[in-house]
Amino acid sequence: MAETHAAPAPAAPEGELSIRTLAMPADTNQNGDIFGGWLLSQMDLAGSIYAYKTTQSRNVTVAIEAMTFRKPVYVGDVVSVYGSLVRVGRTSITVHVAAWVQRRDESELILVTDGNYTYVAIDDNGHPQTISQRSPSVSV
Repeated sequence: MAETHAAPAPAAPEGELSIRTLAMPADTNQNGDIFGGWLLSQMDLAGSIYAYKTTQSRNVTVAIEAMTFRKPVYVGDVVSVYGSLVRVGRTSITVHVAAWVQRRDESELILVTDGNYTYVAIDDNGHPQTISQRSPSVSV
C-alpha cells in the first residue's frame, strides 16, 4: 500500500457545517463501496454553500486541489461536510472542505476526505464579478 504524505488529521471538525447526508446503497460501486465521485459531489455542494454565504452571488467551481482520501465511506455512514475560508480574491474564493463520517453504532467522528475548492463569483450572464460582500463571520 502506498504511503500517504497528508497532513495529520485534526481531532475534530473545523469550520462551518454546510451539509449532512446519509451514504446509501445507490451511492456505491460494484464492490459495495461508496463512489469517490459521490463524495466529491457532496463536498462541492457544501463548498459552494459556504462560498455563497461569503460572496452573496452565484459561484462556479473552477478548481479542486489538494484532495486527500484518508478513509473509506460505507453505506449507512452519516456524512457531514464542513467548510472554512482559505482565501478571498477579487473574483474567487477558496474554501477548505472536509468530509467527516459517523459510522453506525459509533459516536466518534472520522475525517475521510478533505481538500481545497476554488469558486469564481459570477453575475447573471455567467461573467466573473468582483466579490464585494462578505459574511460578517468571515475574516479576510
